[in-house]
Amino acid sequence: MSNAFVVRMAITLDDVTPAVSRLIEVPLGIRLDRLHSVFQAVLPWTDTHLWEMSFGHTGFGIPDPSYGRDGPLDARKTTLAEALEGMRGKSFQYLYDFGDGWEHTVRIHTILPANPKLSYPHLIEANGICPPEDSGGPWGFAEKLEAIADPTHEYHENAVEELGEEYDPHAKPAGDWIQSRLDEMAKQWATRARKAK
Repeated sequence: MSNAFVVRMAITLDDVTPAVSRLIEVPLGIRLDRLHSVFQAVLPWTDTHLWEMSFGHTGFGIPDPSYGRDGPLDARKTTLAEALEGMRGKSFQYLYDFGDGWEHTVRIHTILPANPKLSYPHLIEANGICPPEDSGGPWGFAEKLEAIADPTHEYHENAVEELGEEYDPHAKPAGDWIQSRLDEMAKQWATRARKAK
């Protein structure tokens, strides 16, 4: 039942200018660890840091035994449909990289029947270029953008070295490339599902 429906959602990187957002559709029955992989692919991040999704007061991630019972619930054992059941409101939070603290707000637009002509996950719209990994979180990144735009800034050279001379926060995301990554994920997950049977 849940795989016959998809969830249209917008994921927005909080406190970052220019704005970074993606409008996507994912299967209602997708596991939360796979939804994390989708988020990593569409923004894109490099999936090299800890992460957590929070639906109200309930957090999901990959549990670390060293945290005991204080850590998040196992995202590999929960689907998006199950997480949405107990959620109040139409948004949840996605935190990536506990050090830099990249917070994302995910807003649910609608749940609708899957289109048999499309592959899911599916990218509808992409706006803004994601900051480079390990660039200091929203505030550190903002300082680097300020420095890179001003050749007289005392940290201009450092910012150029960290972000790269070609970095343009106003560039248009490569939508076709993002969708190709999502298509590859869909194929891998479908292959694993067939093998499991």
